Amino acid sequence: MVRALARFTGKNFIVDPRVKGQLTLVSEAPVSPQTAYTMLLGALRMQGFAVVEVDGVSRVVPEADAKLQGSPVSAADGTVPSSGLVTRVFSLRYENAANLVPVLRPMIAPNNPINAYPGNNTLVITDYADNLDRIAQVIAGIDTPHSINTDVVPIRYAIAADIAGLASQLLEGQGGSGDATQRISVVADPRTNSVLIRAGSPARLDLAKELIQRIDSPTTKPGNLHVVYLRNAQATKLAEVLRGALTGQGGSSTGSEGLSNTSGLSSSSSNSSSSSSRSANSLLGTSSNNSSGNTSSSGSSNNQQSVAFSAGGATIQADPSTNTLIISAPDPLYRSLREVIDQLDQRRAQVLVESLIVEVNADNSAEFGIQWMVGGDSISSGNTSFVGGSNLGGSGLTGNGPTTIDALGKGLSLGVVKGTVDILGNEVLNLGVLARAMEGTGQANVLSTPNLMTLDNEEASIMVGKTVPFVTGQYTTSGDGSSNPFQTIEREDVGLTLRIRPQISEGGTVKLALYQEVSNIDDAASTSSSSIVTRKRSLETNVLVDDGQIIVLGGLLEDNVSNTTVAVPLLGSIPFIGNLFRYDKRTRTKTNLMVFLRPHIVRDARDSASLTLDRYNFMRAAQNNMPLESRWLTPDDSRPLLPELDRNDAGLLDLRDDGPAPASPVTAEPQVILDNTDAGQ
Repeated sequence: MVRALARFTGKNFIVDPRVKGQLTLVSEAPVSPQTAYTMLLGALRMQGFAVVEVDGVSRVVPEADAKLQGSPVSAADGTVPSSGLVTRVFSLRYENAANLVPVLRPMIAPNNPINAYPGNNTLVITDYADNLDRIAQVIAGIDTPHSINTDVVPIRYAIAADIAGLASQLLEGQGGSGDATQRISVVADPRTNSVLIRAGSPARLDLAKELIQRIDSPTTKPGNLHVVYLRNAQATKLAEVLRGALTGQGGSSTGSEGLSNTSGLSSSSSNSSSSSSRSANSLLGTSSNNSSGNTSSSGSSNNQQSVAFSAGGATIQADPSTNTLIISAPDPLYRSLREVIDQLDQRRAQVLVESLIVEVNADNSAEFGIQWMVGGDSISSGNTSFVGGSNLGGSGLTGNGPTTIDALGKGLSLGVVKGTVDILGNEVLNLGVLARAMEGTGQANVLSTPNLMTLDNEEASIMVGKTVPFVTGQYTTSGDGSSNPFQTIEREDVGLTLRIRPQISEGGTVKLALYQEVSNIDDAASTSSSSIVTRKRSLETNVLVDDGQIIVLGGLLEDNVSNTTVAVPLLGSIPFIGNLFRYDKRTRTKTNLMVFLRPHIVRDARDSASLTLDRYNFMRAAQNNMPLESRWLTPDDSRPLLPELDRNDAGLLDLRDDGPAPASPVTAEPQVILDNTDAGQ
């Protein structure tokens, strides 16, 4: 059959060996060569075979392999072969290509493919030319612009924001969540006091318009008294803002560009007290803290008092207990006030600030010296004796107390001791010669990561440490033949303090006014409880940081080298021999201190839940990883654990107490690693 049609049509055929069977073509009238070729294609297609034309040769292959034989490719608007297997590319303008694949799949032969390319929203289909013409008509009917029906409804009697909220609640569940054509969007335009409506069909648009017009009716209540419930803002503060807007006089503002009281620690952490005054007040039944306590309580109550004023034809009363504003004003003025209130009563974003304080210290010291002393057996009143020597290293002979081996100091001390010497009644060692050598090395690596979250443009602080009493004065009063000593002390916070005020700008940039302080007690410099010395490292700055960016705020790189030589005049300058009359000390102290910061903007409950869950699981894992050994003398008590914290599909948090559970993998706390390769030098 193929050979006969090849002679009749003049085409060249290549038949795959797998193509076998019988074909029957019947025609009662003469046909043209093109018609005969079309009849052959139809008969082969019914048998499961296809003809692919490549370079003027018609290949007869099984239909499953036809798509691999190089069928012609054409665009939707290009030249399309009239017959045979063709690959065609359809570019869509309005619909999603992936959404059309399940719609067109039943129209295509099972052995022929259809694929969607999301990069440029196109469909690639391989099928017979006549079927592709039918598919092209189907795609043209589907790929059309969506019918969007919009309208603007002016509000005459009510407030546009109130009408939009009521209409959205009433129309929310009517269309269903899956049908986009049934959805209705209602948005208020406070500028024109109108409502904007968008619906998927004219019928849905008319339904929304009718509902809004029925709601927008004159009120039946006489008067112009309105109650406005605030969702996010504070009623008293918002009332102050409205008073300033209506009267032109700004209210008292507590906000500022910087931080309050950043020059030192909080003033509430310092007070002075006296042991004698406290006892006297307790006997009289009074307390020195009553006045300050009353002041603080009255200040707290003042912050909760209502604010009321009349200005510009409106009377506004703030009720802190219900966080509402009671407004009495004509309708035009009330609408203007409601527009301002709706714009100010917005949810404020929060900022989580992660601060990293890294301090690396390295101390190296070395000292060597020789001390001499000669003396008689005793030095007392009425006796004449001879004493001489050098006390180079700060230890050895002392005249105000007994000298023992413990007074020689740290390090290696080698000497010649010849009994003791009586100096004014005190027995001290009679040192002939003392050689002392010492070498010390110390290193410290401190990493502190205070975290703090606060509202946008609100100041917050955190302090982790101790309240240490400092003696500021000592007095003694006498009366009735007895003395009454007392001390005046001042308590100060010693530890880590972080105070911030973030301000979120456009594009996710955070402006931070920051004060950070790290202080501790210097044990080496503190000689007694009345002379406590503290070390303080503080930083106060204003910076701009992008959301999630780590920035270095500042630091200190210090390398201090000191050499000390104490020698006996003349004798210490003699070469070689002078080393016997000299004391040398060399000290090197290296300090690397850096402060890093990273802010995170928390705009909604989902962001807050994610951060809270991460920190919560981190602490729970730390509890699980803490070893708890059981011994036969101590009971095996189960350690307290935080309850497991889960997050539901909506992104909110849910506490569920399931008892102790194994720790799950938790993302570690963000850390900054400093490379101090020469810290120990």
